[in-house]
Amino acid sequence: MRIETRRLLDHRMKKYILAIGDALTLLIVTLIGFTTHGESKLSFLPRMAATYIPLLVAWFLLAPWMQLFDAKINSNLKQFWRPALTMLFAGPLAVVLRGLFLNAPIIPIFAVVLSATSALGLMIWRVVFLFWNRKVR
Repeated sequence: MRIETRRLLDHRMKKYILAIGDALTLLIVTLIGFTTHGESKLSFLPRMAATYIPLLVAWFLLAPWMQLFDAKINSNLKQFWRPALTMLFAGPLAVVLRGLFLNAPIIPIFAVVLSATSALGLMIWRVVFLFWNRKVR
């Protein structure tokens, strides 16, 4: 019983670490995006939030559906196409949510760039997590 409880706690902890890492990765990608456009001052925080929050919502709506917090998926390097594929749908969804929230036009190239950079960031984070997880075991 004690070993089973420990495994359950370990599994939950890994899910939380992945979720927090995903959120931080998307935050970093958002900050880098704004910085590359010369918009890194505190006055741009509301605009950053208007991009980051819809991206976070879209990601966490779709990631569980693609089993991206499942231990079997995250321990198999052959499954690392999943975060990229998920972001190909989450990015455009985030841009639509952002456009609706801001009552602003939805720019397709922004959806492409947001999806690609976020997918790259998430894949890097997930590979780091995979190797860290293997080292810990």
